[in-house]
Amino acid sequence: MNKPLRRISLFCGLLVLALLVRTNWLQYVQAEELSTRKENRRVQIAQYATQRGNIIVKGGAPITGSATTDGSDYKYKRTYTDGPLWAPVTGYASQAFGSTQLESLEDGILTGNDDRLFFDRTVGMFTGEKKQGGNVVTTLNPAAQKAAFEKLGDKVGAVAAIDPRTGAILALVSTPSYDPSSFAGNSKNDEKAWVSLKDSQDKKLVNRALRETYPPGSTFKVVTAAAALENSVVTDINAPTDTPEPYILPGTKTPMVNHASGCEKASLNKALEVSCNSVFANVGDKVGRDNMVKTAEKFGFNDDKIDTPVRAFSSVYDKTMSRDGNAQSSIGQFNTAATPLQMAMVTSAIANDGKLMKPYMVDQLTAPNLDVIEKHEPQEMSRPLSAANAQKLQQMMVNVVEKGTGDKAKIKDVTVGGKTGTAQHGEKNAKRPYAWFISYAENPDGSSPVAVAVVVEDSDASREDISGGGLAAPVAKAVMEAVLKSNKG
Repeated sequence: MNKPLRRISLFCGLLVLALLVRTNWLQYVQAEELSTRKENRRVQIAQYATQRGNIIVKGGAPITGSATTDGSDYKYKRTYTDGPLWAPVTGYASQAFGSTQLESLEDGILTGNDDRLFFDRTVGMFTGEKKQGGNVVTTLNPAAQKAAFEKLGDKVGAVAAIDPRTGAILALVSTPSYDPSSFAGNSKNDEKAWVSLKDSQDKKLVNRALRETYPPGSTFKVVTAAAALENSVVTDINAPTDTPEPYILPGTKTPMVNHASGCEKASLNKALEVSCNSVFANVGDKVGRDNMVKTAEKFGFNDDKIDTPVRAFSSVYDKTMSRDGNAQSSIGQFNTAATPLQMAMVTSAIANDGKLMKPYMVDQLTAPNLDVIEKHEPQEMSRPLSAANAQKLQQMMVNVVEKGTGDKAKIKDVTVGGKTGTAQHGEKNAKRPYAWFISYAENPDGSSPVAVAVVVEDSDASREDISGGGLAAPVAKAVMEAVLKSNKG
């Protein structure tokens, strides 16, 4: 072979080698990156080429479905049963605008693309069966969800309900809500519905139960009480405290304002019953900031990785605040902030004799033929307080419902413990306060089937009528009754 031909051969060989290297690089190194790029429409087309599996609630009822799409590359689009009721749980799956929450986190199972469904896909290739998605079976109780949603009505607010024994989430409601079906496709009407929701002032797309934090107000006093008992600042819940009237915030000349009478030297039990700010500010100061932080964190505060599997926003108890800030935070004000889920976790730990179970809302994942491919096992998260101290707090919370500010949560022939809260809102409390209520119901055997947290952001009621007991307690009562009734059935 002459010299020019050898050069041409070598050059062609190098081109072929470069092509092989590039092809293998694309297939094995960049494959995942390219397949998940937004610009790759084939992935989206494949995602909606088959019917998605369903999200299922307790009792076996699917709350999602699929419908054929006309005049589009996408064969199927997502449908929702009672969309506004379940949107805080499902999130949305839209051909044009992507997916969120369970629809996003469990997309592999729902589309049938998860590696754990490889065998099903392989069998289908030989049998000729169409590819199908698996199912996501949740822990949600339909009766409790509906009771919370209907009782909140047109109020802006949220509800989180947990089974304290396992951590299973029984209800997760956020109002006002939206219908994910309204923008599940990619038509002009879907785009119009999406833009309307995205730009709305009332934040319908926000899951307030998981992803909105509020000052917890007086509901946080149960955390302060737990810290006081655990650190032996208080040993007898019925013994008088040394709280003066007025109580001056440490290091200041500012008195702590009470909205209840009889708070001077009131016992911890009495102070929770009538909600004395001064007693809990005093007790929180004696516990000290660092010990208050430790107790709050055992309940889940300052944890930015609480996954249900949808990640909840972190609730906050400041680690660096001044002494007077800690006293104010001890009554759920200053810069203390909590999600409704967080306050349901606090209540569930108290109701479960001091054991906090990790919250979750996916019970199991199933293949298209309903074989279980993954089942959730309840996990203990922490022990914020001893069983003995938890039982003291239970007594105090029952007293709040039986004799104090939580009387609207009473249920005939059922032991109910609770705590009201009215949290300041706006600079110098210029806006209407947030109304809170946390509670649990007790079974005859002493166990608790449900712990609930309710927050109402605003109301048509006058400022004087806004209170956790007045607005939020009836919502909690409806949820507890629904859970108790469904357990009997």
